[in-house]
Amino acid sequence: MTLLTNRIVPSPSRLALFLLASITALIAIWPVLTLVQEAIKTLQSGFTDLGPDGMRQVLGTIKLLLGTATLGTVLGTTNGWLLCNCRFPGRQWLRIAQLIPLATPAYLLSATLIDLGSRHSWTIHGMGWGITVMALTTYPYVFLLSTENFSVSGRRQLEACRSLGVGPWSAFGRVALPIALPAIGAGVALMGMEVVNELGAVQLLGIPSLSAGILETWQSDGNPSGAISLALITLVIVLGLVICERSLRSRSRRWCDGVAGGDSTAWPLNGIRAVVAQLLAIIPPVLSLGTPLLWAATNLDQLQNGWNDDLISLSGRSLLLALAAAVMAVAAALVLAIAKRWSDARWLKSLTFLAGTGYAIPGTVLALALLLTGAPWQVAPLLLLLWGYSVRFLAVAKGGLDAALERISPSLDEAATGMGSPWQSVLQRVHLPLLRGPITVGLLLVFVDTVKELPLTFALRPFDFDTLSVRVFQYAGDERLAEALLPALMILVLGLIAAMALVPTLDHASSRDGSSSPQQPL
Repeated sequence: MTLLTNRIVPSPSRLALFLLASITALIAIWPVLTLVQEAIKTLQSGFTDLGPDGMRQVLGTIKLLLGTATLGTVLGTTNGWLLCNCRFPGRQWLRIAQLIPLATPAYLLSATLIDLGSRHSWTIHGMGWGITVMALTTYPYVFLLSTENFSVSGRRQLEACRSLGVGPWSAFGRVALPIALPAIGAGVALMGMEVVNELGAVQLLGIPSLSAGILETWQSDGNPSGAISLALITLVIVLGLVICERSLRSRSRRWCDGVAGGDSTAWPLNGIRAVVAQLLAIIPPVLSLGTPLLWAATNLDQLQNGWNDDLISLSGRSLLLALAAAVMAVAAALVLAIAKRWSDARWLKSLTFLAGTGYAIPGTVLALALLLTGAPWQVAPLLLLLWGYSVRFLAVAKGGLDAALERISPSLDEAATGMGSPWQSVLQRVHLPLLRGPITVGLLLVFVDTVKELPLTFALRPFDFDTLSVRVFQYAGDERLAEALLPALMILVLGLIAAMALVPTLDHASSRDGSSSPQQPL
């Protein structure tokens, strides 16, 4: 069998795989293409009515984006630098704690803040609170990418600054921060995608946003053209974020200078500076997780009010739905990742890339696209919901599989096929055993993301088919938070489990930055 540039030339037996991958990718892309087609028809007809609050929703989303990006960048970058390049008591545990905010959905944090505030006559409402909540729940994206970038920065540049009399914080501002800006920008773009997708927090806090506006215009106002126009604006914003994220992430890639460059510089912090660093690192996780736990503790006496037979069916429904979505998303991701590995065709790589962009699409936009796509075929709402979960969380599973496959040498494939093994056997006997870890993590992350997902579920769920996230949101809107206690705790526990699955990411970065020789204390 002929080999070309360390890649196996596709044989006729692999056409079925490439065809399956193409169909899988097209199914993932189909709803968005339908939405864009409908939007073009709307624009061509000259109808661009955004509804009575359309411009307020656009401006509200932009303000929320800018405010969250500013606060989240400060939190993520500051903690990324302190926990990567400084040494103080509790640093390792505080690094792990930065993942905790990912476990707390923004709508849950908003609901608990509103309830706690009402008991002390505090008004938890408006844009300022929305920016605070969204920054606290999304800044780990900036933290993860910035700390990874800081960890691979060699010691020589920073030591050169020290030899010239430049202090550590000046070195951070002059050397480390400019180098890390592309990675930080990519993290901010990921934060922006979460902000645009958010539905529950903005509605509870009374913030006009595109996500809520699409549902309101479509369902309440009966204005599908206006909803499509708002969805198109949302897609343009998301497309800009995706382009920025991809461009900045590619610019942030650099070869690690390894032994030649030495370990990253570590500055011990002592006294008051160590205390300040500990406070900066602990306050965001404490606020994001501690607020729901404090709320739960103050409502323990009402715990029995939330326990009923409906909760059992609600939990079973949510968990089964999440399990089905996880299996579908991981299976689709595996097909796309394997096909991408065994093919050099640009068209297939482009299809797999587009199929993996569903995570960037806000849930309400994807829900509208699925409704437009499924209406002519009269697709059942439950199937539309599973379709939406698979499209939205495909990238969550695919990212880990792509990264794992890149670490598997192509020579293993070549050796196996050279011995006469068909590609199915190579997949079963070589790839799957090596991908067991990424597949398990992908299943877990998609499972938990599905349980927490609110916009897509709220828009597409069948009649009288609530989930844990929908029930918490509904109880919060009706000021019946005591009954939402158990569903909220279940979501929080599942979120913590998923967040801990990301700990190896920090361990990997930590192993690269190592522990350098002691430096002068700050």
